[in-house]
Amino acid sequence: MVAQAIPSRIRWAVEFMDVQPSDHVLEIGCGPGAGAEAICSKLETGKLFAIDRSESGVDRTKRRCAKYVASGRLTVRQIDLATLRVPVKRLTKVYAFNVNLFWVRECPDEIALLHERVLPGGAVFLFYEVKFPDQMPTIVEKASAALAGGGFRVSVVEQKTPAVVGVIGRR
Repeated sequence: MVAQAIPSRIRWAVEFMDVQPSDHVLEIGCGPGAGAEAICSKLETGKLFAIDRSESGVDRTKRRCAKYVASGRLTVRQIDLATLRVPVKRLTKVYAFNVNLFWVRECPDEIALLHERVLPGGAVFLFYEVKFPDQMPTIVEKASAALAGGGFRVSVVEQKTPAVVGVIGRR
């Protein structure tokens, strides 16, 4: 299998999160597995639980990250966040990139689940690629409101190159 490059926007986001070797991370919307690969490369005793609603996304992540699945560092499941029962008792970080859930509709149950599972001092990182700059104020406003409404302290980070906006909810 040919090694796939990790896009610069994903590399930047994972570096920004400062993944530690013992972190327990939930990735929402693992897609082709680039985020999972970048996160797992930093884990030693920690684990990543990656989910996606799409069967093809789950399959692609499992193929791309087969060595991490085999080592037990990565678990990948096809499931929606709304129906998820996180096997990890407590998470240090939650990561999502270009996941629309947090700004296209109300999601108090999903936010409550995250607040319950993220350890005090942990954080939810919602990153969005700036493809349509005119949409970013709405995305930031709605994702920030969703996290704040669920009890998270919210901050926003903007990166010009690559063009990424992050909405961070700290517990």
